[in-house]
Amino acid sequence: MPTPILHKESLIPGKTSKLVLHAPHIAQKAHPGHFVMLRMSPTGERIPLTIADTDAANGTITIVYLVLGKSTALLETLKEGDAISDFMKPDRVVLGTDSERAASIMRELYAPFARTREKLIVMRVRSAEMTKYAANCMLATKISFINEIATICEKVGADVRDVRTGIGSDSRIGYQFIYPGVGYGGSCFPKDVKALIQTAESAGVEPMLLNAVEAVNARQKKHMAERIQDYFAPQGGVKGKTLALWGLAFKANTDDMREAASISIVNALTAAGMKIRAFDPVAADNARRIFKDNALVEILDDQYGVCRDAQALLVVTEWNQFRNPDFDRVKSLLTAPLLFDGRNLYSPSAMAERGFAYFCIGRPTAAV
Repeated sequence: MPTPILHKESLIPGKTSKLVLHAPHIAQKAHPGHFVMLRMSPTGERIPLTIADTDAANGTITIVYLVLGKSTALLETLKEGDAISDFMKPDRVVLGTDSERAASIMRELYAPFARTREKLIVMRVRSAEMTKYAANCMLATKISFINEIATICEKVGADVRDVRTGIGSDSRIGYQFIYPGVGYGGSCFPKDVKALIQTAESAGVEPMLLNAVEAVNARQKKHMAERIQDYFAPQGGVKGKTLALWGLAFKANTDDMREAASISIVNALTAAGMKIRAFDPVAADNARRIFKDNALVEILDDQYGVCRDAQALLVVTEWNQFRNPDFDRVKSLLTAPLLFDGRNLYSPSAMAERGFAYFCIGRPTAAV
């Protein structure tokens, strides 16, 4: 159930606030210094926040937070009477402990949130650490796998969308995390793949598969930059030309640019002399800090303004507002109807009908 906000107090306006939340089950067991995972909407990212105080008698917990990113900015817009979507719906909770007493307390704490099945999985500390790494590395592996398949599809004339449907319909594989794109980024997958590689090597194991996952991802981050350079090579290269770019965050619904593919793309193209004019709905400020010393990069707050007099448009992040843009407007602003799609948001045949030269990931191109 959504968790209602009983009281909200602004400590530093726009920067720091205090929330009192109605969470009786947690209030009975938790203590100041523990943390909870909050999520503002069913599709939003989960963020860890520290519990500042608890009141078991009234069934409340108090949280003090800083407004640092998109999720805490959304949290700041909520008021008394509003509700946080959840911090009580994990798929599972992995607990690493050698203490049976700690395990018993945690089972009791999570019992109200696991009425249909046991969500708390207790194991030794080493196994819990390995579980965390292995889970993220498995997901990263699926991403690198489908990206490599997409690259092969481009060379042999297959359509990765059809291939994805064919393999995803197999219940042993499933559809999750087999969307081809510009490569994974963020704070978790890159860090955990690197960490498990180092752990393996320290133990005398050569992590051949994990090394391949990381290598494929590094290659994929540069893939669209290379395709853009290949396209303009017969026209004297990309130097002096301008690319409009939609999306800078490593994924939609966040302002996080850590290990984002956009950084690799921008750095590769500007190194070749191309100008980048970019837009992102929430990551613009982070992008300005990252690229502040790159004179060839301009970050605008106008989605269509970045297209004006640009030689091509590249879509990097799958924001919803990019899924159904005003293509006629885009076409009128670009010097040529040329679109590179790093997220396969559009149909090649539909883009051809609109008069665009269209290049995506692992699918047939549309030329005019």
